[in-house]
Amino acid sequence: MALTNFIVTVVGVGAAILLFRGDVKQSATVFRRNLRHIRHWLEEESASASKSMERKAPKERAQVNKPA
Repeated sequence: MALTNFIVTVVGVGAAILLFRGDVKQSATVFRRNLRHIRHWLEEESASASKSMERKAPKERAQVNKPA
């Protein structure tokens, strides 16, 4: 009886470990994919902001150079 309980416990703990490892790997994969998306969005926003600043820069310079 003790041996059976031990075997059932070992099998249960082993199954839990396998499921947990798979869950951790899947979560890490999803996390990395989300980070890639966020990084891509930030790069797009940065490029968009720099382009809009390039467009605004000549107008602002013209206003600064005008005599008051």
